[in-house]
Amino acid sequence: MMLLYRVGRACHVLVLVLCLSAAEDFDWTTNNHDSFYYGTFPTGFSWGVGSSAYQTEGAWDKDGKGLSIWDVFTHKKGKIFLNNTGDSSCDGYYKVKEDVSLMKELNLNHYRFSISWPRIIPTGIRCKGVKFYNALIDELLENNITPIVTMYHWDLPQVLQEKYGGWQNISMVNYFNDFANLCFEQFGDRVKHWITFNNPWSVAVEGYETGEHAPGLKLMGTGAYRAAHHIIKAHSKVWHTYDSQWRSKQRGMVGISLSGDWGEPVDITNQKDIEAAERYVQFYIGWFATPIFHGDYPQVMKDFIGRKSAQQGLGTSRLPTFSSQEKSYIKGTCDFLGVGHFTTRYITQKNFPSTRSNTYFTDRDIAELVDPKWPDPGSEWLYSVPWGFRRLLNFIKTQYGNPMIFITENGVSEKVMCTELCDDWRIQYYKDYINEMLKAIRDGVNVKGYTAWSLLDKFEWDEGYSERFGLYYVDFKNKNKPRYPKASVQFYKRIIGSNGFPHQREVENWRRKATETCSSSNQLLAADPLTSHMEMVTEIVVPTVCTLCILMSAIFLMFLLRKRN
Repeated sequence: MMLLYRVGRACHVLVLVLCLSAAEDFDWTTNNHDSFYYGTFPTGFSWGVGSSAYQTEGAWDKDGKGLSIWDVFTHKKGKIFLNNTGDSSCDGYYKVKEDVSLMKELNLNHYRFSISWPRIIPTGIRCKGVKFYNALIDELLENNITPIVTMYHWDLPQVLQEKYGGWQNISMVNYFNDFANLCFEQFGDRVKHWITFNNPWSVAVEGYETGEHAPGLKLMGTGAYRAAHHIIKAHSKVWHTYDSQWRSKQRGMVGISLSGDWGEPVDITNQKDIEAAERYVQFYIGWFATPIFHGDYPQVMKDFIGRKSAQQGLGTSRLPTFSSQEKSYIKGTCDFLGVGHFTTRYITQKNFPSTRSNTYFTDRDIAELVDPKWPDPGSEWLYSVPWGFRRLLNFIKTQYGNPMIFITENGVSEKVMCTELCDDWRIQYYKDYINEMLKAIRDGVNVKGYTAWSLLDKFEWDEGYSERFGLYYVDFKNKNKPRYPKASVQFYKRIIGSNGFPHQREVENWRRKATETCSSSNQLLAADPLTSHMEMVTEIVVPTVCTLCILMSAIFLMFLLRKRN
């Protein structure tokens, strides 16, 4: 027995050494800003678009749906820009066939959407809302579009937040597992690609550290770490549930979608800047990916948070720990990795002194910078830096053993008050970012699919409707929520049809044709205010005039009767 133990221990050490050596392969000192690469993607590469339940469905209180933390959060004044809510949003709940027809027009291979937990289990206990998702899944499959389903895109049932404190409480692990198990049972015969969580970084940091997102808690320095700890455990439990109970029957895959901006050293010859940039990435995507692929948090997180906690006079680190059993249980619970990526930052070293109010952000000891030359479409956080996408994908390849990757979110917003459908900047963004992804595949990164974010303009969390990511413009002022194609629709459709970028002249021609088509759409949309005006006349003015006429007639009749008497 002792010999077997020693052999097993030696093997375990060898595996750890191999993992650590693999994690050091990424070269921070070179950054190839190659010219545009004309070529095509591998055969079978999957093209899609994405959305999420709270951002697009609307129908917030219909057909038995329960309250989510976002329903409650947005209904509090001052939390969202202009006090917007997702109560109706795009009315996607009522427009399944219409929206799937837009996807078919694009010749998409897949559609990534999320299931609303409180629509399925409104009180955290009983089952509701299955019919809507069955209809959506069936409609997609009838049109040869593969459903990729996210089980948690931030809309926790409010009852679980109120009763347990949401993701601050370990009980969420079992509640989420019950919800996921119900999803597998109801939809797993047709859904073969499952994503447990979308961008848990935002759930943890913006939900429980800064309070910018629902549930709006500001538990500085502890809340984000505790929420993330429970989310990682919940993800691994759901993966094991699928693996033991459903995989052999349904033959699907379970992954997680992690978002990460790229961090580039300000000076690639400066070791301090390189270390700061790696810290930025490890505190972002590595916070979740490293436990899932290697069994524990990144060493740099353990070191920095542990040291700052000690300097604060705390007996233990503010970063929770996994037991040895938990590390083994969590490690390897990922059949594919979803990657959401939008932008890049330059990173340099910055020392934050330890205080009683240390936060996630000060724990990192870094400063983030942007290049004023980077294109900025209007959203203060999103700059177009295409080469950072390739760098991030190569980092994931070297750190995590070249996992199967699906790009689950990539796109660009704009902040324009006018209704401009000729989105040339979005065409440029997609062209450059998709090309960098193609270069990464040429580098050997195992990317299997790409999801443009997003199909429609929609509710953008704390920014309300002031930012638009959609390929299709949605007129939120019109009660019918009509969809209008932007120029980027035609451009993305050409990329899909050619499975990449065949040659320069053809790609330039796509752009010209795309901008030609948007002018007619602009004219259509320009007529919309007149349509809305006519609707107002029909629905408000006409009934009001009729009511006044009836009232005046009654008064006149009373006057005649009184005069006769």
